[in-house]
Amino acid sequence: MSGITDPVSDYLSRIRNAQRAGHRFTDIPASKLKRAMTQILQEKGYIRNFVNIDDDRQGLLRVYLKYDRQGQGAIVDMKRVSKPGLRHFVGASDLPRVRNGLGMAILSTSRGVMSDKEARKINIGGEVLAHIF
Repeated sequence: MSGITDPVSDYLSRIRNAQRAGHRFTDIPASKLKRAMTQILQEKGYIRNFVNIDDDRQGLLRVYLKYDRQGQGAIVDMKRVSKPGLRHFVGASDLPRVRNGLGMAILSTSRGVMSDKEARKINIGGEVLAHIF
């Protein structure tokens, strides 16, 4: 039995692949971290909605993807920054600006998972999980 060594990369890949294939939604194994990341994606307008599905195990996240009238996805690309073999931590003064402010970074901080703009507002650093643009 092979387990997933990097659940965040798996999460990003599932969303990226479903959007490129034009699916309306994708199901992802749930965790607190993935729920927090999905909540941020919804608040910032990158996805339409998500629901928690109880399957008597760890549960699933059903993420409803967002497209424009021409069928282009709201998410152009997603990049994993901090990896299990090489963590990427930044201080409050070194928070990344993704695509000169047009994208966003998702960070794991001591106050929870948040976007780079929220972290900049409360002047806190943390581990950069992903860049979304």
